[in-house]
Amino acid sequence: MEDFQGAEEKAFMVDEVTNVIKESIESTLQNAMYHHNKVAQWNSNIVEQTLKRLTSLNKPFKYVVTCTIMQKNGAGLHAASSCWWDSSVDGSATYKYESKTMYTIVNVYGLGI
Repeated sequence: MEDFQGAEEKAFMVDEVTNVIKESIESTLQNAMYHHNKVAQWNSNIVEQTLKRLTSLNKPFKYVVTCTIMQKNGAGLHAASSCWWDSSVDGSATYKYESKTMYTIVNVYGLGI
């Protein structure tokens, strides 16, 4: 039982990270309408809040957080990423938030240390 708990503490928990991302987005945007002049600040707030909340979990990870905010106007967006890592401890989570006027996509990569 102790081995399982120890492994769980060291594992990248996608559901836990996804909840952190969701909370950071929702507390920043709070149903805001897209406004070009506010996007840079929203981006910074979401990334900083996500990192702060993740580090407060005291898990043995280095984190990389990216955030994309895009006006909802019919334009397409295609993105890809690739990582070479130890899948037994490292992981990633993505959360997409959609409102009437924008899309927000946050990616978190957790690299075990």
